[in-house]
Amino acid sequence: MILSRYLLSEVFKTQFAVFFILMTIFISNQFVRVLGDASEGGIPGSLVMTFIGLKSPELVGMLMPLSMFLGILLAYGRIYADSEMTVLHACGVSEWYIIRLTLILSVITALITGIFTLYFAPLAADKELQVKAELAADSGLSALISGRFQETSNDKAVVFIHEKERGTNILSKVFVAQLPDHDGGEESVINSSLVYAEKGQVLEDESGAQKLTMENGYRYLSDAKNNEFSVVSFGKYHIEIQEKEVSHKRRKLEAVSTTELFKENTSEANAVIQWRFAFPIACIILTLIAVPLSVVNPRQGKFAKLLPALLLFLGYFLLLTAMRSGVEKGAIPSSVGLWPIHASALILGIVLIMQERRSGRKMKAKVTRKKAA
Repeated sequence: MILSRYLLSEVFKTQFAVFFILMTIFISNQFVRVLGDASEGGIPGSLVMTFIGLKSPELVGMLMPLSMFLGILLAYGRIYADSEMTVLHACGVSEWYIIRLTLILSVITALITGIFTLYFAPLAADKELQVKAELAADSGLSALISGRFQETSNDKAVVFIHEKERGTNILSKVFVAQLPDHDGGEESVINSSLVYAEKGQVLEDESGAQKLTMENGYRYLSDAKNNEFSVVSFGKYHIEIQEKEVSHKRRKLEAVSTTELFKENTSEANAVIQWRFAFPIACIILTLIAVPLSVVNPRQGKFAKLLPALLLFLGYFLLLTAMRSGVEKGAIPSSVGLWPIHASALILGIVLIMQERRSGRKMKAKVTRKKAA
């Protein structure tokens, strides 16, 4: 019992440390991306942490198998490198006992991973779509910040507003630098038009495009080719600041609950379902691969097999990604799906385990003697 607690605690502590480091790295990367969108006016600054929090369940489900895999490699690698496992084997602890003990922790990890990939991640994706829909319904007004130059999402203009009324959503003292549609380098900048209006408002038309409507202002236009400069006053002036956004079908399926996906019975839905189940399944399969790979010689050090193990993990998930793409496109039947990749990884784990067990070594020695004879 003491031995079991010791081994499980070593793996768990290492797994938790690896998971915490990976989550910190990926969350920081996501924070930089979201913060960049907020600085460009794509999303309000108040919703930065909301978008990061909604991405967290998906990251947790994806990183749990990797943290489990690395946790086993590093924990048992250290035990082997310090010759502790040699002492345990001398006391009667077999390789198969180590595997069975580790599978207990991997099953628990798989259950937690399944909760995130099958329930929390779709729920968070659906909530993210709702937040984006609310921002779109707000006609982009929340993305405009007073006292700051902001580039429009279609890269056709730069907007500056002096003040924005919260109650009426009316913009006052609006300044817009509008570039021409063609790309002409320095000439495009010279030929750009400058618009100033006393009032403005962002509206959305039936197609979903967002337009800035300005009232009572002037438009200044320089034509370098004809060496002309013109000033036009207007009562109302409209410019498009955001084109209609098309939601991808795959992104919508990621926000659909697992129970509803089973009812759709399409190739795209089946691909998403099998992808969600792939992560908890991988937790168990990767355990069968990680335990035998963690066996190192004390002279080699605990990181001796870390690089080949990471290459195996990377190949495993790249193949899963490729198979998912094939199922979505209908090139691979849904009944086949991702299962060949899981089966291949399982067979690899069994082969590695048999090589480390005494029976496997004896069988290998017999085959070697027969070949030599």
